[in-house]
Amino acid sequence: MAPGGGICKEVCEAHAAFAEYDVTTTNSELRSSPFRKGTTGVGGKLGTPSTSGVHELLECPVCMDLMHPPIHQCPNGHTLCSNCKLRVHNCCPTCRYELGNIRCLALEKVAESLELPCRYQIFGCHDIFPYYSKLKHEQNCQFRPYNCPYAGAECSVTGDIPVLVMHLKDDHKVDMHDGCTFNHRYVKSNPQEVENATWMLTVFNCFGRQFCLHFEAFHLGMAPVYMAFLRFMGDETEARKFSYSIEVGGNGRKLIWQGVPRSIRDSHRKVRDSQDGLIIQRKLALFFSGSDRQQLKLKVAGRIWKEQ
Repeated sequence: MAPGGGICKEVCEAHAAFAEYDVTTTNSELRSSPFRKGTTGVGGKLGTPSTSGVHELLECPVCMDLMHPPIHQCPNGHTLCSNCKLRVHNCCPTCRYELGNIRCLALEKVAESLELPCRYQIFGCHDIFPYYSKLKHEQNCQFRPYNCPYAGAECSVTGDIPVLVMHLKDDHKVDMHDGCTFNHRYVKSNPQEVENATWMLTVFNCFGRQFCLHFEAFHLGMAPVYMAFLRFMGDETEARKFSYSIEVGGNGRKLIWQGVPRSIRDSHRKVRDSQDGLIIQRKLALFFSGSDRQQLKLKVAGRIWKEQ
């Protein structure tokens, strides 16, 4: 028996299903892109990696991801990451001894000397980063996949822009339009009964890029409102190169909104909750609709242009 160690009574939960992390590097990714020896700046540099077996020491036996401080070990020297230490109820998944609060400082020190490629190397990022700088880079890597921008239902599909454009067209049957101007009419019967609604997404091909037009109904506080806004299929830095305007009107009145499209890195709910778009009170929207105001017939027009 290891000194100071007691055998755990409960069954250890050492399952590979725990490997669900956004910013860690998996074993398969690392094997396909082995890290390089030497030093580099935090910003990352292009380099030629060399093979090494050190990653096996840094692999958590539970989730199979690379470990980062604090790295824990049992009295027998078996290691695992801090997330999995909680999941296995402080019981070593290898020998079943209690883990306690022992840290493997030697392994943490070894990790400091390593350099690894970005996990999004297959998408085009060829930079090499120090072990502990890699996670921060990956959280904002411009090559990381985008989430599907469809707002009508939760969709787990991710990919680059061409993949998502085809996905929206083939799987969500989204309307695709060419041009930088638009003129849509949103219709809804019995609008007084609508608490929350999301209309079909429309995608515009403009200046060789894609833009998503959203229109939905929700409550802003206690007030029922409609909101129209545009999202850009690309990163925020690229989105800032464009502007757009949206207008609604009727009965001799008009509302106009001008802004910068938000990147699809921001979810449609985040954009909606930030009120970054044209917001129309329900009563005003029905006034614009005309007739007896018992049916929503809202004309939404706008254009997209590129800033100089």
